[in-house]
Amino acid sequence: MKRALSMGSLLAVGVGASAVWLSNKPNRIKAESFLKDLKRKVQPTLFEKSKKLPIEKGGHPHPYDLEDNKMVDEGAMYSVKFYNEKMQ
Repeated sequence: MKRALSMGSLLAVGVGASAVWLSNKPNRIKAESFLKDLKRKVQPTLFEKSKKLPIEKGGHPHPYDLEDNKMVDEGAMYSVKFYNEKMQ
């Protein structure tokens, strides 16, 4: 209880201090430019991860790729076995 009260009061003090700091127009401009720069730095890393997402093989294993087909078969049997055990 004490910890929640202290965290709440700390949060209230932080919100109040930021409201006072942002009341000046030059400080608002600084904060806005900082956030824009931060967004510009973070966004390229997000796009790099999304370039790796298109998977060529996902969900369509090659008929002659025996190891992959065996893995898919075992995965399917696991879910069927789990369902049967739950129902019985």
